[in-house]
Amino acid sequence: MSAAWPLLSAARDRPTIVALHLFSQVLGKVPTALLPWRNHGWHLTFHVTPRGLVTEPIYAAAGAFSLALDLVDHQFVLESAAARRTLPLGPMVVADFHADVMAMLAEAGHAVRIHPVPNEVDPAIPFAQDREMRVYDQDSATRLHGALLQADRVFRLFRSGFLGKVSPVHFFWGSFDLAVTRFSGGIPNLPDEVTREAYSHEVSSAGFWPGGAGGEGGPFFYSYAYPSPAGFAGAPVRPEATRFDGALGEFILDYDAVRAAPDPDAALLAFLESTYAAAANLAGWDRNAFECALGRPGVPRPLDEGGA
Repeated sequence: MSAAWPLLSAARDRPTIVALHLFSQVLGKVPTALLPWRNHGWHLTFHVTPRGLVTEPIYAAAGAFSLALDLVDHQFVLESAAARRTLPLGPMVVADFHADVMAMLAEAGHAVRIHPVPNEVDPAIPFAQDREMRVYDQDSATRLHGALLQADRVFRLFRSGFLGKVSPVHFFWGSFDLAVTRFSGGIPNLPDEVTREAYSHEVSSAGFWPGGAGGEGGPFFYSYAYPSPAGFAGAPVRPEATRFDGALGEFILDYDAVRAAPDPDAALLAFLESTYAAAANLAGWDRNAFECALGRPGVPRPLDEGGA
């Protein structure tokens, strides 16, 4: 199994991951500008595909299109019914990538105006002013894609065991992480309107952060609860390699620990299930109403499963 979970090294692969993080921000601004706002910002996320990362369909006056980072052929792709336009991914500066993407959008009839500054990155250098040459190594991009595919597959299996409100498995370009969130149905008292929407219920959220421009370290899996119930940091969780990071306020499991496990899928599922259980039990969620067996291909759920 470890061969299917590619080796991903922060020291070797981080420069390419940082470049992709910054490139992805340019793409992510487009659905943010054009699509109706959906709860939790789920309309502006990417989805992992067998070829890389892609937006959902973007509906504009000139027609529907999608944007993608193709990590197989190493291209930026703008695709519509009428045409498929591409831009090679390689070592480049963000300013040039931004200019080329905006020009391609205009040529396709989508003269969209975006907020031209990255999010969740410090310093937040405007795209047009970021002239630093960014590393893009195809092998690193391929390894990142392989890791995302494995994480996406297990996250989707984990998601299938919850009948309550749960997010899609999706990729946030701001923080550059793959995530899935379960919601309790309760509403905490939150004053900020954006935070109220993001955390409209108590949540147990898990994800995979491969690293990025927003901080050092990675790759690792994470799991947190919001609001964090008393005793969460000290709750018993699995596997043994899991630790609680007080600065981040979340449980952390290094990607290498999953990859090196005798059964990587089982190790990651144990992390997801046990950290969720800690959050749900300590917060008093009605687990009988929300949970069900993990889904199986071609097998509908029994009528009496999950509190029905």
